[in-house]
Amino acid sequence: MNMHSSNASTAEEAIAAQEALPPLTNDEATKVAMANTLLTPRFYTTDFDEMDAIDVSPVRKEWDVLIAGMKADPNKGHFKKNEDWDDVDWDGMEPALKAEFIDFLISSCTAEFSGCVLYKEMKRRGSNKDITELFQLMARDEARHAGFINDALREAGIAVNLGFLTQAKKYTYFRPKFIYYATYLSEKIGYARYITIYRHLEENPEYRFHPIFKWFREWCNDEFSHGEAFALLMKTDPSLTTTRVNKLWIKFFLTAVFSTMWIRDHQRPAFHKALGVDPSWYAQEVYRKTSEITKQVFPMTLDIDHPRWLPTLERMQKANVQIAAGRKQGGIGGWLKRMAGSAKAGVGFVSLLTIPVEKNAVPANPRLEPAY
Repeated sequence: MNMHSSNASTAEEAIAAQEALPPLTNDEATKVAMANTLLTPRFYTTDFDEMDAIDVSPVRKEWDVLIAGMKADPNKGHFKKNEDWDDVDWDGMEPALKAEFIDFLISSCTAEFSGCVLYKEMKRRGSNKDITELFQLMARDEARHAGFINDALREAGIAVNLGFLTQAKKYTYFRPKFIYYATYLSEKIGYARYITIYRHLEENPEYRFHPIFKWFREWCNDEFSHGEAFALLMKTDPSLTTTRVNKLWIKFFLTAVFSTMWIRDHQRPAFHKALGVDPSWYAQEVYRKTSEITKQVFPMTLDIDHPRWLPTLERMQKANVQIAAGRKQGGIGGWLKRMAGSAKAGVGFVSLLTIPVEKNAVPANPRLEPAY
């Protein structure tokens, strides 16, 4: 019997399980996953020798507890269809919702697999047992998540070719500290996003238009533990969160991740309407959860109640609509429209960066447990 990706003990096994499934005509899905824009998930590479040199001794106690929890593998076998998986009427789904939901699934699959590829490469390149063990475990989790999303997509008659993405998608180089900031935020905001949707649908099950949302609680707990790992990695070098320059980088990444989420989510009005969620409320709720969590390691949070915050995000969203219209129009007129939209978005981002932050004291022990 072929192994299902949910039962895989390694990322390699999970990917192999997906590749063993019958092929689908999925050129369009893979094309979407291959896209490289400011709003699409990217594949990253870094200085693996610097990563391999990390000494976790300063956080050894918390590290061993985290690794033990991940090795216990409480979610093994979870990410697959069972009796709780309802039938999905893809043909009867409202066209705009179907298009936006498929885009959401492809984007989520690509983001999960992006983490898998990065973590798997860190494990392959390294010799530091602490580091290679961590990344092997995280790559396993992300591969399971990507495989589960692909299973959901297959019901719609499409799938993302994960093996092809590994070979063909463009990789972006990030210094290790930028990997820490970006990936930590990605994992923690992923937790906040999934648990907010999960709790909302617990209270309002009539809006659960697809069964995949039933799996979000365990899913977001994986995201949470991965974020904990990066919090501990940052704790091994105090300068990553204490120097003036690095504080500016933290503010930059917080602003970039939050504003990107706002713009991306406002591109899917039918999706959020079907969930019974206002995307602006949802974004602020996710920001609040993420900000509270990041106090474990970041010495600041963004002031999301500042008078300039929401109006500027809304202007950036309108600028993104203008950019998309220009891209669709093409020609000189379309190029000018895109450039004007990009300039407006850039001015908006700088405006967000100039909002003063809210400072906080960082605890000596960063470890947290999911509380939502």
